[in-house]
Amino acid sequence: MLKRERLMMIKRLVQEKGIVTVKEMIDRLGVSDMTVRRDLDELAQGGNLVRVHGGAQSIASSEENELSHGEKREIHLDEKKQIAKRASQMVQPGDTIYIGPGTTQELIENYLPDNINIRVVTNSLPIFQAWKNKGNVDLILVGGTYRKRSETFIGGLTNDTLANLKFNKAFVGVNGIHNESIMTANTEEGIAQTVALNNAHEKIILADQYKINRDDFYQFYNLYDVDCLVTNQALTEDLLNHYQQFAKIILATD
Repeated sequence: MLKRERLMMIKRLVQEKGIVTVKEMIDRLGVSDMTVRRDLDELAQGGNLVRVHGGAQSIASSEENELSHGEKREIHLDEKKQIAKRASQMVQPGDTIYIGPGTTQELIENYLPDNINIRVVTNSLPIFQAWKNKGNVDLILVGGTYRKRSETFIGGLTNDTLANLKFNKAFVGVNGIHNESIMTANTEEGIAQTVALNNAHEKIILADQYKINRDDFYQFYNLYDVDCLVTNQALTEDLLNHYQQFAKIILATD
């Protein structure tokens, strides 16, 4: 089978089934594991599908299966609390910080004293609501087009505002990290976070262990370009060793 025919068949299988494993494709195509994985990487780079652990997912299925903000809030809560607590220890009085959308980032406020004197900038409505009663905090909500699924403001107005602001630190969450690729489900959310990270002196990525080695639809940043990745101590040794090649890893504990 020619490579072009193989790639077309893989695209068709993924579109029809939504999610297809590497093993299914090996059996269907009669080629090696390495060939299938190489083809999947090529198709993912071309925007034809989303790579997931052990296979591939259609772009339409990925967007449809993105959890709502309320659903995300309920999963892996202990791991998120560990990361939020560790992130809070990086915040210093007098800082101007950007906090991106995400249920882990929402928890940072719980671990900081009420009288801390900082400036917080966010385009996330839940984060604004979490911080609005914090005593000495200078709180700025960046507006734009409201995305209901994540309760976040996105689009040109958001990006233009963030482009004119500078931050001591940016705390940004992800939907997945695979090798050097930092990914999210929505392109506009990703663009806003790219702008904020580029304008931050310290670029800090927060990702629980379940986000590591996971793909999603849109790559918005490179792990090589961040200052550190905060994740859980329960990350396996193999994954820890692998991802330390790309960035400084900070392990959060209880």
